Amino acid sequence: MSTADPIVSPAWLAERHDAPDIRVLDATWFLPGDGRNAKALYAERRIPGAAFFDIDDIADTESDLPHMLPSPEKFASRMRKLGIGDGARIVVYDNQGLFSAARVWWTFRVMGHEDVAVLDGGFPAWERGGFPIEDGPPAQRTERHFTARYRGDLVRGVADMRRAVSEQRAPILDARPAPRFRGEAAEPRAGLRSGHMPGARSVPSSTLVNEQGALRNADELARIFAEAGADTSQPAICTCGSGVTAAIIALALARLGRWDASIYDGAWAEWGALEDAPIETGG
Repeated sequence: MSTADPIVSPAWLAERHDAPDIRVLDATWFLPGDGRNAKALYAERRIPGAAFFDIDDIADTESDLPHMLPSPEKFASRMRKLGIGDGARIVVYDNQGLFSAARVWWTFRVMGHEDVAVLDGGFPAWERGGFPIEDGPPAQRTERHFTARYRGDLVRGVADMRRAVSEQRAPILDARPAPRFRGEAAEPRAGLRSGHMPGARSVPSSTLVNEQGALRNADELARIFAEAGADTSQPAICTCGSGVTAAIIALALARLGRWDASIYDGAWAEWGALEDAPIETGG
């Protein structure tokens, strides 16, 4: 896979699907209250040979915050069971076009595995292309050895965010819908204050994806960031509601050649619950 772009097309994957080092992961995840079941959708229909990456389970399940990064040891263990080994070329997709797959792309990079890409347009684009679809029970996986090498430079915690807000040096880019960013709409998780971190810029993840659920081209992305007043000349910190759609911003920045964006893993689920965390409202 090319390191120049974090995206591969359905045609690219179809041509290489049977290569022994290709591993495909279904990373479908839905917002709380959506009502759809990601595991059930995977069981019904998937790209042939795909394994299911459960974002809520391959996580720090001891944390009170949603789907926080797992330890490297837990991640390596789960990847072995999914048949993901060192040297694998990983392609991640989801059932919404481009929504949760970016989170798994980022997670692999945090764990030191750079040979990972997102399927442009996800499962809907694969289906529109007329490529094979698998149903019935998924195949059993042969365990493989996976080595996790944690990259702390791609992750930010609450102490980092307090410092970033105070210093106002690193760009903070917020992927939540604009009404939530401005504090005009309530957060979907109960008990959270509304608004945004002081100095943050609003870059709703939905604006980075086109009508077909594919990541926009580099020129369009550059324009969107510029119009948002988002500085892409230095490493950005990406945030959102729970650390999922922030990864779409990181993915878009990688398409622009900035592979050094980090993500605030606790996201607004953490910041919005802290009584002493500074919050602004409005545009």
